[in-house]
Amino acid sequence: MPDAGTLHCPNCGASVAPDAGRCPYCQARLATVSCPSCFALMFDGAAFCPACGAARAARAASETAIRCPGCRAAMQAIEIGKTPLLECATCDGVWVDADVFERLCADRESQAAVLPRLTRKPTTKGVEPVRYRPCVRCGKMMKRVNFGAISGAVVDVCKGHGTFLDAGELHQIVTFIQSGGLDRARARKLEDLHDEERKLRDMERKVAREAFHSREGGSVTWSFDAEELGKLINLIKRSNS
Repeated sequence: MPDAGTLHCPNCGASVAPDAGRCPYCQARLATVSCPSCFALMFDGAAFCPACGAARAARAASETAIRCPGCRAAMQAIEIGKTPLLECATCDGVWVDADVFERLCADRESQAAVLPRLTRKPTTKGVEPVRYRPCVRCGKMMKRVNFGAISGAVVDVCKGHGTFLDAGELHQIVTFIQSGGLDRARARKLEDLHDEERKLRDMERKVAREAFHSREGGSVTWSFDAEELGKLINLIKRSNS
């Protein structure tokens, strides 16, 4: 695999780190892709991998009529390895169709291919107002979802159509998956379900005790209040969902 220092900006020739989204000197957008054979880094314009000679992993980008949900610029259709994406050259946002995203989350080879391309880290600009964005397929506003509940990558999702990710978020998600994040998320969800079941059993025992005391006092009216009843109903709904 070539050393990171062998990568140079195709616009000004300056040496750049492989995880740089743009050249730190001329601000040109840097599109690094991975070799489909050895996963070495190379620029998108390279025809062959400098490490093993294999053909590049990504097809040349082609502009589409689809507008970026983030900045409304035209998006480009690209393919990294076997993964087709829509990418915005202005804000570096990425659209992934639902079936492609599902396959990417499960396929380590696809993950290894996209990681070098999408290494730009999310920008931190402090607290920003929440913006809901339109789906590129149906135009309806998407839901904001914290991927895996604990990844920290809050992405825009249209169920059945796909996911829009800001710059760096796809890399963040792939890294989260490869570090066992989905297994941790599933374990946490299971723990939450068990906790809800314990609360439900405790509530049922409380209701039974209060009903018993009410009968002992000559009344068959349960003595718990409306708030407690609401909690019980919500717990039952959650345990059945």
